[in-house]
Amino acid sequence: MSHLIFSLLCKYMIQEIQSVDADIFNLVIAEQQRQATWMEFIASENYQSKAVLAAQSSVFANKYSEGTPWRRYYWGQENTDKLEQLTIDRAKAIFRCDHANAQALSGAAANVCIYAWLLEPGDTVLGMDLTHWGHLTHGHPVTFMWKIFNFVRYGMKDTSTWEIDFDLIRKMAHEYKPKIILAWFSAYPRELEYEKFAEIAQEVWAVAMADMSHIWWLIAAGVLANPFDAGFQVMMTTTHKSLRGPRGSLILSKWTVSNPLKKPDDTIENIPTRIDRAVFPGVQWWPHMNTIAWIAVALHETTQPDFKMYAEQTLKNAKVMAEEFLNLGYKLVTWGTDNHMIVVDFSETNLNWTIVENALDEIWISTSKSTIPDDPNPPYRPSWLRIGTPAMTTRWLKDDQIKTVVGRMDKAFKNHDNQEVLSTLQKEVEQMSAAFPSPSL
Repeated sequence: MSHLIFSLLCKYMIQEIQSVDADIFNLVIAEQQRQATWMEFIASENYQSKAVLAAQSSVFANKYSEGTPWRRYYWGQENTDKLEQLTIDRAKAIFRCDHANAQALSGAAANVCIYAWLLEPGDTVLGMDLTHWGHLTHGHPVTFMWKIFNFVRYGMKDTSTWEIDFDLIRKMAHEYKPKIILAWFSAYPRELEYEKFAEIAQEVWAVAMADMSHIWWLIAAGVLANPFDAGFQVMMTTTHKSLRGPRGSLILSKWTVSNPLKKPDDTIENIPTRIDRAVFPGVQWWPHMNTIAWIAVALHETTQPDFKMYAEQTLKNAKVMAEEFLNLGYKLVTWGTDNHMIVVDFSETNLNWTIVENALDEIWISTSKSTIPDDPNPPYRPSWLRIGTPAMTTRWLKDDQIKTVVGRMDKAFKNHDNQEVLSTLQKEVEQMSAAFPSPSL
């Protein structure tokens, strides 16, 4: 019944758009059609449930809520306070931490908030080099944070072992004395050794921070390790991607929670309060309460029995996909995967990124490019393809369908200049997409 009500509400809302702005209405319909007919294998994208979409469209979008729960500036917060506190409590229970802040508007904003209150200008952060799968917000020179803080970067040992160079991390930590040691990468398909990061951070009295934007839903489901269990103090994550929530973020932390209206001492024990003050009033002002409602519903969905089934199937699908590509003679980064993504290496083939991208576009499959450590090609023309299984697992593709998809990708690569073959593959992909509809549509 709730899905019926939501469908009627969506139909009414779309009709409202049509009556006010035909241009936007046409774009909404076109995007619905694209999502319904294409297969989505971008590792950082997913489909939201109808309940999550409904929360985003709620009247909470109308409300100013400057401050934190029970300490607002504006009146009329009896419902927003309960909403945000519920979101915080759900996140704490899922990730076994002492505090959660759900107000930062994106993953990039959340990282900036963490830097802003844990660091003084000129302080050092030790993170992964962008060319070795780090992230722009981990201190790339093109970002504004680069002008304020001192970012030093570690990397892989080499591409023959695909091992993280912990000897280098320890050496750099003792040499540069960073205030934060940051773990995680945007295209590394293996589990991290969190204990080693935490051990090195403890040696130099640094905060151990994890950016878990790609895999935190797997942590929530209990199928991958939780960095907090290894001694990390701070974890940041986006709330879209595999959580199937909104474009938002969570900053999760350990230690003592206190009143954010009172400035605490700058100690590691006061990290939760320091982060709250960094988000407001330090970096941003009003939270988007409709987005926080969205996050709350998505968090609730992670506690349902079918969510763990979904997480386990996503990992299984990724492993099946890796095995299929290897069986077909392709080369993969780390020769497999421990998480939801694989990275295919085309550097030793006659295919380049442009050919691969165009071939997949022709058959209506979305993926994303990826650099690799010391990739000789530029970021917009790399040698590697990153493929993720979360979105199509949300549509409940399983082993046999994943094998079929890999076979069609392989056929598209080998026939990238044969329009007749590509057209046939496109029709097959469209038929399979129709058989596995998105829960958002």
